[in-house]
Amino acid sequence: MKNLLLTVAGIVFGITVCAQQTKTYAEKLGWPKGARVIILHVDDAGMSHESNEGVEKAIGDGVATSTSVMMPCPWVPDFKHYMDQHPGIDAGLHLTLTSEWQNYRWGPLAGKATVPGLVDKEGAFWPGVVAVYFHATADEIDKEIRAQLDRALTMGFTPTHLDSHMGTLFAKPAFLEKYINLGIEKKIPVMLPGGEDLFYRAEAKNATIAQLKKDGKYTEGMTIPEPAELNKVRELGELVWKGGLPVLDDLDNSSYDWVMPDIEKATDKELQKWYTDHYIENFDRFSPGLTMVLMHCTQPSPQFKNICNEGQKRKGDLLAMTDPRLKAYLKQKGFILTTWKEVMERRVKAGNVE
Repeated sequence: MKNLLLTVAGIVFGITVCAQQTKTYAEKLGWPKGARVIILHVDDAGMSHESNEGVEKAIGDGVATSTSVMMPCPWVPDFKHYMDQHPGIDAGLHLTLTSEWQNYRWGPLAGKATVPGLVDKEGAFWPGVVAVYFHATADEIDKEIRAQLDRALTMGFTPTHLDSHMGTLFAKPAFLEKYINLGIEKKIPVMLPGGEDLFYRAEAKNATIAQLKKDGKYTEGMTIPEPAELNKVRELGELVWKGGLPVLDDLDNSSYDWVMPDIEKATDKELQKWYTDHYIENFDRFSPGLTMVLMHCTQPSPQFKNICNEGQKRKGDLLAMTDPRLKAYLKQKGFILTTWKEVMERRVKAGNVE
């Protein structure tokens, strides 16, 4: 999850090493120079009842500002009923092309006959991104993400943005093209970190160093090159902007890979402190611009362990988002919290600003 733009054989668009652009996308969208603007975004609404409760608490009782819904999953109607009761909620589509859990699975809305390359031997989506990369065609990807948008619209749910579950749509240029084209065609913002990506680049470097150390191949002071595949993001950002959509300056999706020692034994108080500390550490490193922060807030029940073994990790995200200490920190440091809805409204107002 951490290496959202680094998945699958290095064929992903990402960060450029050229000179910094004159303005951040946040500035182009009308925020002042130097502003650190963040979307605190909760993935996986609709995946389970526990996921829905986590989203509702993180936004309703905490500082989270946005979410996105996994339309093929069984708990989508429950979350739609919540949205009906809270019409101001900022909710997009977590476009879903994988079904990663062993005993709790879902399949394509377009149907196996229409998208056979997206279906495994159990009739569900493939468990991982690599299998989608090798089995699915770009046309199948296009049919499925359109089917997911169609279900949302049929339910009376107009998404504020599009993003990608497990980063699958970033796995291959042809997949990414379908994703971007759908957003531009329908005038729905797409999650794309198309700016300088200073935080994300630093995280990618840290991840590379961690792997080298794990493999016993790291030498102190060795040069860690920028991944060669991360050289198209600025061009893509400009394409998306010219298509009338907003663009992110940076992305933080690192919490999914945090490893809290003895997390299964941790109390809620210990979880909250550890996760809040780590979020604050990350936010301190943010540069000016518009940054999207991805997380997976969940209120795990005893049943949730039968879905996956990440209940404590996801609960840590939730406890951080509802921690008064985090709220006070964000206010003290002058962070501006926003939503995809506001970002798109600002993009329309910005017009042809370059």
